[in-house]
Amino acid sequence: MATNSFREDEQLQHTDRKKVVLRMMKYLKPHIREIIPVLISLAITVAISLISPLLIERAIDVHVASKDVKGLLIIAGVLVALGIIYVLFVKLRMYLMNRVSNKILLDIREELYEHIQTLSFTFFDNRPTGKILARIIGDVNSLKEVMANTITNLIPNFITVIGVVVILMVKDWRLALATLCSMPLMIVSIFWIRNRTHNRWQAMRKKASNLNAYVHEDIAGISVVQSFHAEHETKATFRELADEHRDAYISACRVADLFGPAIDTSWSISSMMMYLCAILLLGYTDASLGLITAFATYANMFWSPIMRLSNFYNQLVTNISAAERVFDILDTKAEIVDKPEAGEMPDIEGRVEFHHVGFTYDEGTEAETKVLEDVSFVAQPGETIALVGPTGAGKTTIVNLISRFYDIQKGNISIDGYDLTDVTINSLRRQMGVMTQDNFIFHGTVRENIMYGKLDATEEEMIAAAKAVNAHDFIMKLENGYDTELKARGAGLSIGQRQLIAFARTMISMPKVLILDEATSSIDTHTEMLVQQGIQALLKGRTSFVIAHRLSTIKNADRIFVINHGGIQESGNHNELMQKKGAYYELYMAQFA
Repeated sequence: MATNSFREDEQLQHTDRKKVVLRMMKYLKPHIREIIPVLISLAITVAISLISPLLIERAIDVHVASKDVKGLLIIAGVLVALGIIYVLFVKLRMYLMNRVSNKILLDIREELYEHIQTLSFTFFDNRPTGKILARIIGDVNSLKEVMANTITNLIPNFITVIGVVVILMVKDWRLALATLCSMPLMIVSIFWIRNRTHNRWQAMRKKASNLNAYVHEDIAGISVVQSFHAEHETKATFRELADEHRDAYISACRVADLFGPAIDTSWSISSMMMYLCAILLLGYTDASLGLITAFATYANMFWSPIMRLSNFYNQLVTNISAAERVFDILDTKAEIVDKPEAGEMPDIEGRVEFHHVGFTYDEGTEAETKVLEDVSFVAQPGETIALVGPTGAGKTTIVNLISRFYDIQKGNISIDGYDLTDVTINSLRRQMGVMTQDNFIFHGTVRENIMYGKLDATEEEMIAAAKAVNAHDFIMKLENGYDTELKARGAGLSIGQRQLIAFARTMISMPKVLILDEATSSIDTHTEMLVQQGIQALLKGRTSFVIAHRLSTIKNADRIFVINHGGIQESGNHNELMQKKGAYYELYMAQFA
């Protein structure tokens, strides 16, 4: 899936539509036991529909002709009973299949969601969140009717068509051929329409995805929009994208709506030829009224399911583009994966070593950006390493590589002698704590947000983590303390309060390797003084990497690395670097001048 913005259509790899359909049908297999009752009810309803015209033929040719009222009433009673049974089993199959289709949708959505969570940062960096949501929600929902109708529509109508053709041939092959004479016209029409609708439906879904991406981005940045009075501009952009979506939808519908007229035309020709054949070839004497009535009924029974099958086919063509978009993500391979022979990383002490590490973003593309080149260092257990330098120098990249959010192209990184690529990702990250400047707060209680860092933590561990970062006091002043319900993204809390809760969430995991990426950037000076006390207590005995533009916060670090020009330009503690009067000295003096 190509990188794009909300103004660019997503590019999908060419796929075989037959393979896409077969792949969709595989989701029915785990629910076969629930589908069996549906198939039984289908068999009963199809049998009833095929038998009914034969009973009507007998009623006309035998009982009406002989004025046998009793026999006519018996057949009428049988038809009424069969009609009731038919309706009951139709309702039953619809209920059962809708339940199964909802379960299948849940299976697909869960598989898609779980797969997305395994994908690397690169996947999310290169595409709007709204486009990902469009596939998880909208495109998956589009598959529901297709999955349900595969059983409740495709199978019974197909069997009905075959059964009707057999009965017509047995009854009179000449009338049967006349009834089916317009089939070639219908087949050619359907294939002509299909070849022109698929691309249009794909285009419509791309435009819907663009619109969804823009709405998500606009709502997420609503504070900026309102601050700069940009409502008029955003409305114009929304209208433009909405118009594109509307035009694409209308274009697809114009062609797809030709299915109905094509079937109706074929149906009309078929009916005309059947009656013409009955009169010209069989004559009035050989073609009984019952036979003509039965043939007319069977002709309707043939073309009605054909119409429903064409509607299903139209629906399949419409929604197969949604399936392609879903499978496109499922087929996107995770870049950061465990080796087949990867083992569990044991409890570590925290010795982190970079050995001639090189890293490039988007390697091999036009957007290729080399960030690190031949970086080597060793962080001893319990040592605090501070990373400073200009924006874009590679500070965050270094800590992301330690967490293995990206894989390096050159060299190797190890912890306690274990190469990061030789151990499982979960066992690595389980012993790491990462705190970034993006202090995301989930909708839920304070307790739930803190314990997100360690789901099995005790009450005492949660409170201890909050106290360590001096968050406990302000939490207890909230309406319900730790059970206070927080709004999405922590609305209602100050930036410093949100930062402290996020900090406690990291602290509770008691990591062996701690990463603080601009962790105090949003905290005021007074709050920072409180947090620094908790940080110093937590850093003790843990290998820590601290990124900070506010140089006053890292004066006590064991070593400071000045990152620039793809590597470590200077290293040493605060006093040593100040005495050198090099790059760190210039940064420090510039900040406090």
